[in-house]
Amino acid sequence: MSHDFLSKIREDLAEPERTRKLNRELFTLIAPQYDEATRYLSLGRDAFWKDRLIAGLPKQAAPVCLDLACGTGDLTRRLAAKYPEGSVTGLDLTEAMLTQARLQSHSEKIRYIIGDMGHTGLPDNSIDIITGGYALRNAGDLQEALREVHRILKPGGTAVFMDFSKPANRGLQYIGHTIIKLWGGTWGWILHRDPRVYTYIADSLERYPNRRDLTEILQEIGFENLRTHHAFLGLIECLTVEKSKNPHPSHLPSDLLTFLE
Repeated sequence: MSHDFLSKIREDLAEPERTRKLNRELFTLIAPQYDEATRYLSLGRDAFWKDRLIAGLPKQAAPVCLDLACGTGDLTRRLAAKYPEGSVTGLDLTEAMLTQARLQSHSEKIRYIIGDMGHTGLPDNSIDIITGGYALRNAGDLQEALREVHRILKPGGTAVFMDFSKPANRGLQYIGHTIIKLWGGTWGWILHRDPRVYTYIADSLERYPNRRDLTEILQEIGFENLRTHHAFLGLIECLTVEKSKNPHPSHLPSDLLTFLE
């Protein structure tokens, strides 16, 4: 199978719309082997990390939940199990991933929709809980996606993201990049006969903000109560944030700011 689109990954990652196109092509390619690849790449730990993420979510009777970049629905199904009286939507950019998610879903309460995490089309202040597994790093425009999360999250709502992580120290960045490149390349060759399929992870991480910068971005957008947990020698980070119950004036809509003045 021709994987010509993989030859210009670095160039595509430099521009939001090209990144979205790359993601559609890449995840369409890997959708049938995605779950298998995730297990291999994580040495079987991925399920544990996702269980831990869900276990740490707040106790609510019937929250409105959204799983961004839901892929094959691992977190979406876990949300439905944790909140049987809640509503759960899985959103993904790639139809091939949603096809796999629907095949594995046995709950009529889960709704899967195709969409971009930076432009969900959902109403303001409408979601109680947002999750994302390996989501933010694949956003066409990260700050746009985070602002969208903040917009649709209810005051007091929680967002939790699990992804590969980049330390602030450049030496540690190099070590992590090398490990991911070699490990990803190995499984890319085994599963697809093309190492570039999963060395993409390292390439995307190069443009992703380090932990310190990501924290600053989240705080500037208006999130609070940031908590993190690291795993897999620090290569994986689980990041929890909340939307303030009483938004600071700088985070209120401009027309309301004018009224307040």
